[in-house]
Amino acid sequence: MLDVYSRLAGYRGGRPGRAWGGVVSAVVGVLAITFAADAQPRAGANDLRTRWAADVDPNAPLPEYPRPAMVRARWLNLNGPWEFREGGDEPVHGQKLPETIIVPYPVESALSGIGRRMERCWYRKTFTVPADWAGKRLLLQFGAVDWEADVRINGHTLPAHKGGYDAFTFDITNWLVPEGEQEILVGVFDPSDRGTQPRGKQVNEPKGIFYTPTTGIWQTVWIEPVDTMYIHRVVLEPRPVTGVVRVHVFPAGQGVLRTVSAQVIDDGRVVANASVDSQAIVNLRVPDARLWSPEHPKLYEVVVNLQGPRGENDTVRSYFAFRTVEVKEDESGTPRIFLNGEPVFQVGMLDQGFWPESLYTAPTDEALRFDIEQAKALGFNLLRKHVKVEPQRWYWWCDTLGMLVWQDMPSGDAFISPSDPDITRSEESAAQFERELKRMVQQKSHHPSIISWVLFNEGWGQYDTQRLTDELKALDPTRLVISASGWTDRGTGDVLDVHTYPEPRVAPPDETGRACVVGEFGGLGLPAPGHMWSDQHWGYQAATDGNDLTEQYIDLLQSAWAQHQLFGLSAAVYTQVSDVETECNGLFSYDRAVLKVDAERVRRANRGVFDAFAPGAASPAQWRFVTSAPPEGWEAPRFDDSAWTLGAPGFGTEGTPGAEVGTPWSTGDIWLRGEFTFDSDAPEGLWASIHHDEDAEVFINGVKAFELKGYTTRYRRYPLSEEARKAIVKGENVVAIHCRQTRGGQYIDLRFVRKAP
Repeated sequence: MLDVYSRLAGYRGGRPGRAWGGVVSAVVGVLAITFAADAQPRAGANDLRTRWAADVDPNAPLPEYPRPAMVRARWLNLNGPWEFREGGDEPVHGQKLPETIIVPYPVESALSGIGRRMERCWYRKTFTVPADWAGKRLLLQFGAVDWEADVRINGHTLPAHKGGYDAFTFDITNWLVPEGEQEILVGVFDPSDRGTQPRGKQVNEPKGIFYTPTTGIWQTVWIEPVDTMYIHRVVLEPRPVTGVVRVHVFPAGQGVLRTVSAQVIDDGRVVANASVDSQAIVNLRVPDARLWSPEHPKLYEVVVNLQGPRGENDTVRSYFAFRTVEVKEDESGTPRIFLNGEPVFQVGMLDQGFWPESLYTAPTDEALRFDIEQAKALGFNLLRKHVKVEPQRWYWWCDTLGMLVWQDMPSGDAFISPSDPDITRSEESAAQFERELKRMVQQKSHHPSIISWVLFNEGWGQYDTQRLTDELKALDPTRLVISASGWTDRGTGDVLDVHTYPEPRVAPPDETGRACVVGEFGGLGLPAPGHMWSDQHWGYQAATDGNDLTEQYIDLLQSAWAQHQLFGLSAAVYTQVSDVETECNGLFSYDRAVLKVDAERVRRANRGVFDAFAPGAASPAQWRFVTSAPPEGWEAPRFDDSAWTLGAPGFGTEGTPGAEVGTPWSTGDIWLRGEFTFDSDAPEGLWASIHHDEDAEVFINGVKAFELKGYTTRYRRYPLSEEARKAIVKGENVVAIHCRQTRGGQYIDLRFVRKAP
């Protein structure tokens, strides 16, 4: 990314960003959603919806079990209508609150039924303990609450939880009433960017690359019954070399552990089992163990059972996979990222994880799956989860479908520029960041899809980089660490990550032995009328329509693959999966109804398969040019240009991105005429390769071939109009170009290429 202040203003290459036209066909229209009568979306909430909004049952949203890594058979989902009140004044125990909110959709979202911004609020829910849970202890589970949660059970205050992205649990047994309704109160404080806590891209005044905040309960809330001794946590440690999985069981409750047993199940068949007495670690050897990869996402199921001294019994289901990830030198001595002992080129997308009707929370589990499944179908093998942590089911889908993940730590505190040193955080701010970092790693390290932790993004809140990198490596030595993705490299971690827009440009390897990646590139903008958050929109570089976007994308990927092969580029991450609010850089529209590119051509490019082009004509060594408007008919082949100045291609100013200046040009307009030699009449498969900054119109033998608006930072290919192709004759042909420039850099040059049949 660029400097954050430039990006907020929509700048690219020293010039203001622009709004673009273009027509994209709609696949699915905006859908309505029906809410309970007392939980209607408010007028202040944006009305853009995905197709899955219609599938939401407000009385039972997101009904799936939320924690695939540790599943219990019995549970009670508390999602759905809760009572609600804005403000921080403490509510009275047993007293109803005036509004209704649909949990777990964020307060600011349309699906919550509230749809407005606030820093403080209260939730209230009553429930009845199922009769067959008598004698059990009850665990109240929160997937995530943004940011500080004050939880009370029947008037009793539990310890406050601070952290917007991690799950937390309370044993509420001691504060339950003997019979009847139980009351849960949850107070929330969320300052968003008025605080220093990790928050990612949430801001109180959304614009540019920063979006609407998520406040309150935004992941599933549920209750589980357990015995007085139960499994608090299971850590699975797969060892691919030996085919052994070590099962660490962390018990909770009173008494001395009696027995722990575990089974590994493969396709419904038990392939390994073991039982130990008075221990919490079980080793199981899996015969003929198979490795997990994006092509073959092999998962093994595990069933773990704990027995306590008085007959307590707890069983949970989990899963694991065998796979390795490391940085090492290839045969040529170039550091690369290896998966399962083989170098893998990661072609990925930046994934913001926002939804128009529900912000941080996907409307349904099918929606959560959609982005991953579509990325896979388009030939991507990597998603970079950008300064956000998802619900566990998202990672489970990545594990199941076979999608590699770079997991960012959500940023917070101050932003710094590329040249600044690390910031100095307050003691409180640093402590909170490190608590949430540790929780993220501990709670998400189960997932084989995650192969890298990203500590800082572009210097956002960056501090103590070396220390935190070392601590993160010690906390999880099985994964790579990207200390800083873009901007503020401190020479540490496993990966050297640069951000370059729009074209991926690998950094040269340094002496650290790190793999080189481009953590962000692209950002090609194309609005999707009828599927947009607002009339305002922006992107890093414009595309005129879906075909143009596809061609630009393929050009970028061809560059990425060339740098992978020639310079050791290990990964390239395109910005981005979908549009988000006013940012129209997505391959999908924000509502996921429109795929803006040709899916098959993008899939082929992502896999390194490209159309072959060869030189299409002999180019002139010199062009004739003028910078004052010529007479009418200047583009005609018989026009007398003998008084025009001769100059070598290309024409422009030094420092213009991608320019190869042969003749300086710094005025507002330039008119060019050059002679190209073709080997046949009306040659088939002929395209123009042109670098223009800014608007350009091109004629061949007096016939308009095409007209281009805006600017590029590299040579791009365009097909000729049929009329212009038929105007070409064998031998010499006159090509005439007019280019107009208004601000920033400037450049014009053209060549011809022929597409192989």
